[in-house]
Formats: sequence, structure tokens, C-alpha cells
Amino acid sequence: MNALRDFVRRYANTHADPAGVAKTPVPGLTILRALAPSGLDYAISRPLVALVVQGGKHVAMGAESFSFQAGDSLLIGADVPVTSRITQASPKAPYFSLILDLDLAVIAELTSQMEPLTETKGGPVRVEPTDAEVADAALRLMRMLERPASIPVLQAQLVREMHYWLLEGRHGAAIRRLGHANSHAQRVARAVALLRSDFATALPVEQLAKAAGMSLSAFHQHFRAVTSLSPLQFQKQLRLIEARRLMLAEGMPASHAAGEVGYESVSQFTREYGRMFGVSPVRDVKATQRGVTSARSHPEMAAPR
Repeated sequence: MNALRDFVRRYANTHADPAGVAKTPVPGLTILRALAPSGLDYAISRPLVALVVQGGKHVAMGAESFSFQAGDSLLIGADVPVTSRITQASPKAPYFSLILDLDLAVIAELTSQMEPLTETKGGPVRVEPTDAEVADAALRLMRMLERPASIPVLQAQLVREMHYWLLEGRHGAAIRRLGHANSHAQRVARAVALLRSDFATALPVEQLAKAAGMSLSAFHQHFRAVTSLSPLQFQKQLRLIEARRLMLAEGMPASHAAGEVGYESVSQFTREYGRMFGVSPVRDVKATQRGVTSARSHPEMAAPR
């Protein structure tokens, strides 16, 4: 793990933007660096795994909460609402994590070739110690990044290998749910993709159910089972999270942000913003400007863009 940390640190220190995000040439692979503990971040996350190599973080989904640190891996196995904050970070010992978006097509292809596992119960958010094989695969990915000529040749097989070891490891049973062909999770994912791409538009639930290939009653049931939200709640949270990003990161006035994400009534936007974030938009922006909360959006918890 020390070797992986050194490669992650070197890449992040060279490529991180002012928000601490270091994008890589490999689709779905991102490095995060933070030099201080953060305030709360709110998001509806995508399925991903985050390997923490230095520092610590806290993530909550509903009544469940998880604290984790160097040597641990966070799995988010569905599109679910989460809040997070970095708890251990400093200029001398920054928080570093390596984030890989889970590729459902790769998971489905690998799962079809692997021996079945005994199903385990549990929610879509989990924390486990990082498996040695996963850390080794991640290290090879990081070494590849330092040799750009190798990326077009090796990236696909190395990303596939990392998915394989994730499927074989502690998170394997939870990740395999994403790879079951035509499963409820995959059907719901099609509706989620539609909501993410067009969240500012009023989408009829019938259109979402059709995208998922389900009846209305089955769609409502399975959408909530997968995401913990109704379709309307899911879209509302997407809108509010994006509005918050527009105000905090881009300095957009609340009234303009409300319109950008699909609200016709600023007063309704203000009420719903307060219910979700516990403070009005104006107070939230002022608190952030005083340094009380974080204006940064982390890739583990990516808002819709």
C-alpha cells in the first residue's frame, strides 16, 4: 500500500486542479487530494470504488454511516444519496484516494465467466479493508500513467483486471449484483441515466418506467429498493445538488441557479433547499464564504453535470 500511496501522491501533486481533483487519461479513473478536513458534501453518487491511501473520511447514507482511512476501500454499489466529509487531512499529510467508476459492461462480462458466489445481504454503501490483489492492480494502473505511451495498449486490460479482483474480493458479492443481465438494478440504472441527463426537465414517470422496461407499480417498487428514493425525490435531489454546486463553485445567484436546474418558483426552491441542506441558499453561500463549509465537489460524490 505504501508504493501505491507514493504513486498516487506523485500523480496528484502534479495534476490536481485547485479543487484537489486529478483526472487521468483512463476513463473513470480519478485521484483526489485534500489538504485539510472538509465540510459536508452532498450528492447522489454513481457506482464506484474508492481506495483510500492516506487520510480519513466519513460517509453517510440515511441512518447508516461509515468512517474509513488509509488501507480501506469504499464501495458505492448503486446510484444513492450520500453525504461525506474528509476527516483526516493536512498540508503535511494530505488525504489521497484513488476512485474507479464501476463499469457495468465489464462486470457483466466477467461475472458470466466466474464461479457464482453466495449472496450476501447489506446496503449499497460498504467499507472493507482493501484486498491485496486490488491494491496491486491499482498500483499497475498508476505505474502505467507514468508511461503515457503504454496507456492506449494497457489501460483496457488493467481496468478489466482491477474489476476482476474487486469481484473476487471482499466487495465481490455486492458488485456482482450490478452485472446480472436484465436485473432490477440494471433496469433501474437505465431510468437513472435518463434522469441524470435531463434532470432539469419534468420527466413523466411513465417515460422512466418505459426506459426501465417495467410496469409503473414495479418501477416505483424497484427504483426505491435500489436508490432508497422515489423517482421524484431522486430528481429533486439531483436538482438541488447541482444548484448548490452552481452557487458555491461558480458564484451563481440563487434565483439563477434555481432556474438553471428546472425550478419555476424561487420560493419553492428555497423551501426545498432548506429542507435538504438545513439552511437557506443565501446562508449556505455566506457560510461557505466564511470557510465554514466546503465548496468543493468530490468525484466520489459527483453531482450531475
